[in-house]
Amino acid sequence: MPRKKRDIRQDYRKAGFSERQGKGDHIVFSHPLLPDNFSVDGADGKNVKDYDEIRLRKALHDLAKAKKQQKRGNTHD
Repeated sequence: MPRKKRDIRQDYRKAGFSERQGKGDHIVFSHPLLPDNFSVDGADGKNVKDYDEIRLRKALHDLAKAKKQQKRGNTHD
């Protein structure tokens, strides 16, 4: 069974992202350590698209990198 939009949204929440309502059925996730926002569109029961998984992986990767830099006390690449 394919993953659902609710699963993607739950993954963002588990990672510590906050959410706000976007336009229409979009939910926008943000994290204080990241400059970018990540949106998920569609009803909770809809199947996840490839781009949803790609955005989630990017968000989690960027967050891990930001946390690692924060631990080192380094704010630049």
